[in-house]
Amino acid sequence: MPTCHLVVDEHIPMRARFPVIDAHNHLWAAWETVDAVVQAMDTVGVAAYADLTANIALRWVKGGYAFDPVGIDDFFQGPAQRYPGRFFGFTTATFTRPVDEPLFTDHRRFIDETVAMLRDHVHRGARGLKILKELGLRYRDEHGAIVFADDPRLAPVWDEAAKLGIPVLIHQADPCGFFEAVTPDNEHYESMLKYPSWSFADPSFPRFAELQRHCRNLVGNHPRTIFILPHVANYPENLAYVSQLLDEYPNVHIDLSARLDELGRQPYTARQFIIKYQDRILFGTDMPATTAMYRFYFRFLETFDEHFIPPDYDGTFGRHRWRISGIGLPDDVLRKIYHANALRLIPGLAAEHREIHA
Repeated sequence: MPTCHLVVDEHIPMRARFPVIDAHNHLWAAWETVDAVVQAMDTVGVAAYADLTANIALRWVKGGYAFDPVGIDDFFQGPAQRYPGRFFGFTTATFTRPVDEPLFTDHRRFIDETVAMLRDHVHRGARGLKILKELGLRYRDEHGAIVFADDPRLAPVWDEAAKLGIPVLIHQADPCGFFEAVTPDNEHYESMLKYPSWSFADPSFPRFAELQRHCRNLVGNHPRTIFILPHVANYPENLAYVSQLLDEYPNVHIDLSARLDELGRQPYTARQFIIKYQDRILFGTDMPATTAMYRFYFRFLETFDEHFIPPDYDGTFGRHRWRISGIGLPDDVLRKIYHANALRLIPGLAAEHREIHA
């Protein structure tokens, strides 16, 4: 990359302007590092942190990530008990099968098991249902057919979430470039070299537009269920599309996690978009909790700084595709993004964090 001689001011917030709820993150498999996570949270002003995969152990592996089911009590008796009020968990219920095995061979039995586990986990304290991107991409039924999110056989799960009053945070698709050929003209070329398991260029995978279509069907078929579509609905490259999605489906919300690089290369449009949909957007990072990572997020949201480097998908700063600019959100919008929307949408948070509105 050529040397850049641009001279710009830096205004890096040491702490967030208002208390923050990181509504999209994971504690991974290393729960013994939770003390370091809390230290980073305290340093930068993060009041609460979501472990969206509280009943699975996520771990980084070469070229991507892997996961293994664990008991959700490990979360409640571990981080949640050790630091009351600082961590809240979502469950993935039974959507954690090995990707080389069928998601189900008897869909009625699968649904019964899933609904029973979801009820049990919510009774124990889970605040929502998290669905990994493997649904729609890798999971298949007993006949070898891809199981999409809007599959009628899964409908009782989404309806049960509505009855329980919990949101469903469902990851569908991925950046557009992940579905294109891994060639130097793909803007995600270096990403695919670093994370080869995230490439879905192989025609055996559904196409990006197909996954978006199934997602729209899902949220439209279940208007009583609150859906959170992470990563700016996985289409921050097309904010007009996301705007249309939010306009059409009032039960849909989004989070900003792991897509500030996409938003920051279109700062004027991104600022207008976030201000317009300020009541429908949650703060989230989906990156290992470090002070540098959080301060980057605050810098993007709070300042008009220009031409600064975003972190990579794993939260490190050793590689970037382009530099970005901040969007300097007004205080009333920042409060909603940082915590108010999460307090309203996620059961139990408002009661646990009355001090935020004090």
